[in-house]
Amino acid sequence: MASGTNVAGGAWEPALAPGRSDGRLVAESSEPATMAKLTGLPDDLDPALAAALAAEGIESLYSHQAEAFETAKRSDLILTSGTASGKSLSFNLPVLDGIAHEPKRRALYLYPTKALAQDQARKLAELEPPGLRHSIYDGDTPREDRPSIRRRSNLILTNPDMLNVGLLPHHKRWGDFLANLGWVVVDEAHTYRGVFGSHVANLLRRLRRICGMYGARPRFVMTSATIANPSELAERLTGLEFALLDDDGAPGAGREIAMWNPPVIDQRTMTRRSAVSEAADLLVELVTRGVRTICFMKSRRGIELINRFASMRLAEAGQPQMADRIAPYRAGYTPQQRREIEAALARGDLLAVSATNALELGIDVGELDAAICVNFPGTVASLRQMWGRAGRRRRGLAMYVAGQDGLDQFFCRHPDEFLDRPVEAAILDHRNEQIQMQHLHAAAYEAPLGSLPGDDEILGEGWREPAERLVAMGELRRARGDRYMTRGGDFVAGRISLRSASADSVAIIDASSGEMLGQVEAARAFDTVHPGAIYLHLGRSYEVAELDLSSGRAIVRPFDGDYYTQVKKETEIYIEETRTTRNALGVVLNFGAVSVSEQVIAYQRKRLGDNEVLDIIALDLPEQDFVTQALWYVIGDRTAARFPMEVLLGALHASEHGQIAVLPLIAMCDRWDIGGLSTNIHHQTGAPTIFIYDGHPGGVGITRRGFEEFERLVGDADRLIRECPCDDGCPSCVQSPKCGNLNEHLHKAGALELMGTMLTEGKRPGRDGPTRRAG
Repeated sequence: MASGTNVAGGAWEPALAPGRSDGRLVAESSEPATMAKLTGLPDDLDPALAAALAAEGIESLYSHQAEAFETAKRSDLILTSGTASGKSLSFNLPVLDGIAHEPKRRALYLYPTKALAQDQARKLAELEPPGLRHSIYDGDTPREDRPSIRRRSNLILTNPDMLNVGLLPHHKRWGDFLANLGWVVVDEAHTYRGVFGSHVANLLRRLRRICGMYGARPRFVMTSATIANPSELAERLTGLEFALLDDDGAPGAGREIAMWNPPVIDQRTMTRRSAVSEAADLLVELVTRGVRTICFMKSRRGIELINRFASMRLAEAGQPQMADRIAPYRAGYTPQQRREIEAALARGDLLAVSATNALELGIDVGELDAAICVNFPGTVASLRQMWGRAGRRRRGLAMYVAGQDGLDQFFCRHPDEFLDRPVEAAILDHRNEQIQMQHLHAAAYEAPLGSLPGDDEILGEGWREPAERLVAMGELRRARGDRYMTRGGDFVAGRISLRSASADSVAIIDASSGEMLGQVEAARAFDTVHPGAIYLHLGRSYEVAELDLSSGRAIVRPFDGDYYTQVKKETEIYIEETRTTRNALGVVLNFGAVSVSEQVIAYQRKRLGDNEVLDIIALDLPEQDFVTQALWYVIGDRTAARFPMEVLLGALHASEHGQIAVLPLIAMCDRWDIGGLSTNIHHQTGAPTIFIYDGHPGGVGITRRGFEEFERLVGDADRLIRECPCDDGCPSCVQSPKCGNLNEHLHKAGALELMGTMLTEGKRPGRDGPTRRAG
């Protein structure tokens, strides 16, 4: 990448010019165009399939597509290549050729979202390959159509959720399909990380197990965006060895890259203008110049606000008709709403969308000119996937608009570190105890554990230990032949939530019309739809009048006020098990299992625009509890004695925020996957203690990485806070956008003294001891 070059050109150029003159445009770079590496169609390709390809104008292949065709014949394959590089044809070619040669062969395509499956189904229908009878089988498939789909279809497109509840538990209905299953395609494999990936890894082992019961050993083909560990990811997802193909032969149009930092609007607090407001302004500038744009932000609220602010500014500029050509797009909308937005964008009726990562993946929405990412999305791999939406066929613009977050501002101070950062490794842990036990229970429902010849190899050698725990819990019973069976006949898989949240959801109902606006996961309900919360949907604001978890409903009313809401939480941690301990940087560092109790106790109302706190209102909501992994360290008496009590508490809290902010530099996560607690005396350690924990039940290895790289974690946090030019702490260093204490009791100077002392201690010889495993 040619960091620092400034290549003018494109309709977007006038939108960038003001940022160059006032310093908001902190860095620019250019990615060059690349030439295609082409080869002919394989000689042994089925003639009718070759004719179908020719009818679509496909008479040659990119080099990686041809290599995938040959490699997939002899081994399981994972393919990594850039956005719009023809990955679909790379797996379609061997599968469709196999079906053409052996009509009884079956194929299963797994997609992380329904929209991706529908997009692929449309492309297959347009191709019309010989002998193909493909069908979508997901939660939207009418029940009356499902029996005929199971009987006649030879290629099923579905998602992990439906595989979990609709196929594996009912495998007897799928006997012929499973017995002839020759191919399993897992598209967008890089999305299967963290808790979701840990679930899917267990799910694919259940699939392998049931296929073996019917005498099938399907070939696995996976595709992924560029990540650091594709082979390791594929092997962890399935338990199989994979061939890796990472030579991308597709052409690239190249793109201009711009880093944009909102200006400081309050020198005393170092508060910057909202990244949402900056993104809305940029969107307006681009749309009025006819630049087809997608604007990504992880926050659902954020993308709604971007759309709302952009629409208001277009109306103020006398172009209200342009406001109808932009729309928000996020999960929580009905399937029909999402399909309408996708189709309007592909047709060109819409000029721009503000979207969560629901549109980050490979849904075909036509040619786009610009892609804006608001706030660092957590990983470089995800950022590049978002940027890849622009300039697929002609040169595009990729922008990053930094937020107030410490990591965003760290990157703005070190743009070369940002622009040249390598992609991360995907982290998952299929042995997560809570997740593995759920899937062992479900697997026992499908066929008794220990009854199939491949159980030890597929489930892993240690599967009997968690199975015994399930016996003790009354979920399984031990049967003859060292087998384990379900104790009851209930539908086990239906209780598994694959996506790191509760299986339950809350419907959001507009009291004025009775319409269901969308849904929110029950685990997030107290944070987002508590009584009095301001909820955004399709650019409109609603106030929550009532939340009833027992009926799964939140009743909302239209709202036209000028404030938003932010919750305040209380958190308590109980150490369940210390698994590993070591001395590091002059403190006792631990890793293990903890119980976390969180309770939303109040919410602030904050004015739009300047974020001024208007008031705080108490709430009476129940606690939420979960067990997870954590690292924690205890500050020694000598170090603690250097601080007055009120400074010590602020130093601990600010240090915790800084370390959570930089942990994504080490693990493939973002700060929203991590929680923390700091206390001047913990009831179990009896001393000042900082906890950093995985934000998902059971944990997936994020804080384990922090434990292993603790010295780097503290060093990066010290650097982030020390380099910030503010005096007393600001949103760019020690304040956190997710702080349950609303960023109260923070002491920047104390944090720097505390971490500086730790880093100095770490340089002394003999200070760090060996790792000790507890027990």
